[in-house]
Amino acid sequence: MGKVAGIDSSAAGTTVVVCDTDTGEVLRQGYAPHPVEGEAPAGKPTESDPQSWLLSLGEAAKDGLLEGVLAIGISGQQQGLLALDAGGVLVRPALLRGDKRAQPQALDLTAALGGPAKWAQAVQSVPHAAYPVAKLRWLAEHEPAAAQRTAEVLLPHDWLVWQLLGRPQRRTTDRGDASGTGYWSAATGEYRPDLVELALGHQVALPQVLGPAEPAGQTPEGLLISAGSGDTMAAALGLGVGPGDAVVSLGASSTVFAVHDEALTDPSGTVTSFADATGRHLPLLQTRNAVRVLRATAELLGTDLAGLSDLALRSTPGAYGLVLLPYLEGERTPDLPHTAGTLAGLRRESMKPEHLARAAFEGMLCGLADGLDVLRGRGVAVRRIFLLGAAAELPAVRAIAPALFKAQVVVPQPGDYAALGAARQAAWSLGVVLGSGTAQEPPVWRTGAQQVLEPGDDLPVGQAIRQQYTAVREQTHPGAFAEV
Repeated sequence: MGKVAGIDSSAAGTTVVVCDTDTGEVLRQGYAPHPVEGEAPAGKPTESDPQSWLLSLGEAAKDGLLEGVLAIGISGQQQGLLALDAGGVLVRPALLRGDKRAQPQALDLTAALGGPAKWAQAVQSVPHAAYPVAKLRWLAEHEPAAAQRTAEVLLPHDWLVWQLLGRPQRRTTDRGDASGTGYWSAATGEYRPDLVELALGHQVALPQVLGPAEPAGQTPEGLLISAGSGDTMAAALGLGVGPGDAVVSLGASSTVFAVHDEALTDPSGTVTSFADATGRHLPLLQTRNAVRVLRATAELLGTDLAGLSDLALRSTPGAYGLVLLPYLEGERTPDLPHTAGTLAGLRRESMKPEHLARAAFEGMLCGLADGLDVLRGRGVAVRRIFLLGAAAELPAVRAIAPALFKAQVVVPQPGDYAALGAARQAAWSLGVVLGSGTAQEPPVWRTGAQQVLEPGDDLPVGQAIRQQYTAVREQTHPGAFAEV
């Protein structure tokens, strides 16, 4: 039995897990927050001094947490940007994923290349504010002196790997994190330096893209460091998802992605085709409205999420004809950025708290089911769905989701899956180096406790709810999915 560690550096802090190399059992774990330098209007971090990441890593791993560890994997927040000068010194604080300032630059870049279809063909994604390529254009326009000094760019996990290795001459990344930059193609496996120049105005050095099981190197103390990856890819590896699996993450908004063998090119820009941490691909889309729909409805009814769930289960499937289109913040899937939510089917018998509660759950889940159907329509197999987030524990979600999603639903136990995925990658690289594993597939680790929910005999009921929802959506927003 050996030990490996996984480190996940998020916007808020650092999580470290130490796992058994053979089984994946978590033996020890630690966490420490790290401060951020800048704050967005909504309170989300937009900038950070990366040295704080190292400080929190040291705090999270104190008291001998990493003792006996043979290899380490790093998961970092996707789409952060670290701009360095020719000497490897940061020209400014890191720009984080939550920074929305570059949205005008993202639109400018989209137009400059000839529209969304051109970007989808080039790098399987269309620029948004979070993308490093858009951040580079923002840097060029708003901080030209820093832009001119920029000689190379790294992502957060790249920088952490580089630091742990003692700042060697070679900089590395992995295909998963690289696929979220806007200047690396998951389809060809190559950088598009012309897109970097389009954004920044000049070429820069880019990190070498390693294969999934290829190690980045060894620390001065002899610890093996694996390639690492972005947090989405690391979480998928930690969950153990494979072809036929999809993941729905229930936050205020939602991310829906699946495992696929090929990179997808979506001219509409609805689906972004990331690479994963195993050699496959993660076609992904986002919805703006998920748990925020439930919270807003709960506030309206003077209850909390648990109370809303109880109310919803007192109603019946279809909520007595009440339908909520959950586009409270506009919507991204379908592309309705300036719309609002719609409540339809109001009749005297439907105007009761329990029916509105049910309509909120059904509306949120139908919106997510629309996203799953977009992936299915692109040829992505979806036979099993992992449902993540605290809202997945709500009885109403568990009762309604399988029939609407038309698939088996798995609710894993809460866990630090990005850190677990980083640890699993470390075990994979270690096995390849020692000759006890192969580079083709990661080690098989035991999955944690989970609840498996089957649609069973409720599929016809789910279909009827979807038809009712779709009829209202098409009447209110005709052709909303025509180009998706």
